[in-house]
This record gives sequence, structure tokens and C-alpha cells, in this order.
Amino acid sequence: MARLGGMYGPDATFLGVPRADLDDPASWAGTDIMIIGAPFDGGTSHRPGARFGPQAIRFTDYLPHHASRPHLALGVDPLVELRVADAGDVEMPSGDTELSLGRLEDAVHRASAAGAIPVILGGDHAVAFPDATGVARHIGWGRLSMIHFDAHADTGDTQFGALYGHGTPMRRLIESGAVRGDRFLQLGLRGYWPGPDILNWMAGQRMRSYEMTEVVTRGLDECLTEAGEIATDECDGVFLSVDVDVVDPGMAPGTGTPEPGGLTGRQLLDAVRWIAMELPVAGIDVVEVSPPYDTAEVTAYLANRVVLEALSGIAWRRRSQAARAGQGQPPRRPSQPLLEGREPPPSAA
Repeated sequence: MARLGGMYGPDATFLGVPRADLDDPASWAGTDIMIIGAPFDGGTSHRPGARFGPQAIRFTDYLPHHASRPHLALGVDPLVELRVADAGDVEMPSGDTELSLGRLEDAVHRASAAGAIPVILGGDHAVAFPDATGVARHIGWGRLSMIHFDAHADTGDTQFGALYGHGTPMRRLIESGAVRGDRFLQLGLRGYWPGPDILNWMAGQRMRSYEMTEVVTRGLDECLTEAGEIATDECDGVFLSVDVDVVDPGMAPGTGTPEPGGLTGRQLLDAVRWIAMELPVAGIDVVEVSPPYDTAEVTAYLANRVVLEALSGIAWRRRSQAARAGQGQPPRRPSQPLLEGREPPPSAA
């Protein structure tokens, strides 16, 4: 599996991090985070274009691409403190879904088995099936939980008669046993799909789905805390899957199946940061960015920051664990005033 580079655009890495070739383990030995592009939109049911998502997520930033992003709230620089590498895009022809998904699963498993946390840039949500499966093959069947942000449950039995599409991956994960249904948490669901038959199937699997009305009524923090407790019960790792359509389309228009009434961009970033800080994240995907439908790149900017919030949370968690072991200073808490503890420069004589 030679490194492809950019399948649909220039060959550049995520914000300038080092390149990796999955076929050459020496090129990414000791890597903490492996960025993997999944430029596939053969599973879409409405508007296409997510095949261009990985390129948009990698590129869209107004700061230099020099592999450094110091986080104001957390006081960490994830691209410096973590060893982050970019394996480029997996070659995923949209005309061959099973071949494409199989290649992606192999790439994700290879990274996970070597000790890296795979961060997959989608692509439509069909890629979640190979993404989480690849991690589960390393963590253990049924030992990986899922926290899934989405407007849609993605638990359909088939899509246009096919088993694989962006409306079916969560059912495939549960049916395969890769992720237990009772350790499957969904946040942000809303709208007019799925129907009673699919909801009955979900209830039978003991899935926990937080519809937007519940999130609004109870508060996102309370729902997240509860979801985190369930996700870490009898599981060794958490897979975080973020569909950008969980955000209201007024803040994330560049997606294939927009559904009004979602989270704000701020809520999603805070939620992703909290999960990465507090839970043992073993894999991440960010999906359904469709640049042809984006406005002023606002969806791509948001997706880029979702990745950075997740990486920052992981860096914060690792530095906190090291500090508790007596190895270095603890990181900032997000609630601390930004300049607390900093001395002003000496005044000129």
C-alpha cells in the first residue's frame, strides 16, 4: 500500500506535519497520531462531494502550515507535543465500494496495531465502518465503544438495496460485533429519519441516542458526562466519529444531507475537546465535509478545528498523566484565565 499522497489534489500533509508511508514502518516509527485520508463519497444518498473533504480539512487554515498549533485554552501544542504523521489518502475508487472500504480498514488497522491513534479525514460516513473495525481488530472485538455525533442515526439495514452506504455503517458495526450496541452513544440526532422499524432495531441493541430536544432540555454537558460513563464501562477504548452535519447547516453548510436545528460550532468543539481530554480515545474520524456545497470554506474551517481540538485534548490528557507520575508540569485547565501566572515584561529603565 504505497503512499498515495492527495487523491484529488496537491500532495500536502495536515498543516505541515511529517509524511508517512504505511508500507515503510521506519518512516513513522513511534508515531502517536496517524492522519489518514479517506476520499470516498460513493456511499452518499443525496449530495456528493465528500471525496474532496480530506484535502479541504488538511489545507483550510489561515496560519502557516509549519506543524505547530499552540492551544490557547489548554496550553499545549498538539502538533509539537504529539508525534503526528500523515499517511496521505487511501486509494478509494468510488465505483468499487467494497474494495475501497477494505483498503481503508487495512490502513487503519496497520496504524492502530503499531500504537498510533488513527485520525481519518472523510469522505462520507460509510467510512466509519472500516474505520472503527480497523481499530477494533487491534483493541479487541466488543472492547471498543463509539461516541457518534450526527444528525442521522446511520443505522439503516440497506441503502438503495446495498449493505454499504453512509446511512448503514453503524448497523454494520453492531451486527459484526466490532462495537457493542449497548456501548454505542449518539448525540445530535434530529429530523425525520429513521422510521419506527429502524428505531425498534436500535432499541433492541440497547443503543443510547440523544436527540437534539434531549440535548437542549438536559444540556450538552450532562448528556456528554452520561455518554462518557457508558462508553468507558467494560471497554478499553473509545472511537469518536464526527459527522459535520451534527452542526446546524447555518454554521456548516458544506455537507451532503443538511438538517436544520443542530449544535453550534462552539458546542461541537467543546464536546470533542472534552471527550479527548477525559476518555481513552483510540480512533477518530471527521466526515461528510463536501467542499462543493461549502460557503466561504466555513465547514472546512470547522472540520479542521475539530481535528485540532481532538489532538489538543489528547495532548492535554497525556501531559496530565505524565504530571501525575511526577514527570513535568501539568497543563492548563480550560477554565483558567489565559494570562494567569504570567509575569509582565520588566519595564524599561
